[in-house]
Amino acid sequence: MTEPKLKADKDAGNLSESAKTHCMDIFISHQYGRQEDVNNKFIEKGLAVEEDAITLYSRVTKKFYKKNDQRLFNDYIQGEPDIFQGESIEKADVVKDIKSSWSIFTFLRTYGKKINPLYEWQGVGYSWLTGAKEASVAYCLVNTPLPLIEAEKRKLWYQLGQPSETDKNYQEACEALEKSLTYDDIPLQQRVLEYTIEIKEESIGQIIPKVTKAREYLVSLQEELLKTGRFQDLKLTA
Repeated sequence: MTEPKLKADKDAGNLSESAKTHCMDIFISHQYGRQEDVNNKFIEKGLAVEEDAITLYSRVTKKFYKKNDQRLFNDYIQGEPDIFQGESIEKADVVKDIKSSWSIFTFLRTYGKKINPLYEWQGVGYSWLTGAKEASVAYCLVNTPLPLIEAEKRKLWYQLGQPSETDKNYQEACEALEKSLTYDDIPLQQRVLEYTIEIKEESIGQIIPKVTKAREYLVSLQEELLKTGRFQDLKLTA
């Protein structure tokens, strides 16, 4: 959904370079069955503590939530909201996305800032899929799993020149690191920050032409590759 830099491209509704790159990644995944490795410690923590974050959010809001595992589709997009309010995910009143912050620093840095555009469009998409009139993103601060803390300690050990495990400076550094990644001493209500995503009909309307342009770009990419004579077995179709 990012806009191109040139005004002429923007006025024509063309894709941005980042959108074209994403389309190329989709092409590679579909054609060659490969996925680019985008795993990092932030994603690892988010996946590992997903249930913990939802439990924290439930305790703070005093409402019971459970992880939604139903993926929704329409002719243009698909998505899987984390939690929702309503009788069912297909008829949700409110959709919410839960984000687990890596540290208290990344958690509180969200305060007073605009919502990440990626999360904003994610909320708009979820609203379109469910019919929900409200959407939000909630940042949750939960303890980092022990395996990830130990991995950070190993990095620290190398950074400090591989000292003895009894080295006082190393031990103190490990204690400080562990404290920076665990939060049981912080009141629960201070460990959730929630931001409302404004849902506008015109925002949903912007998705359709962008997806259409992306599909056209994928078709043109296929046609261009076929012309080279070296990609005759392409599986991607319109």
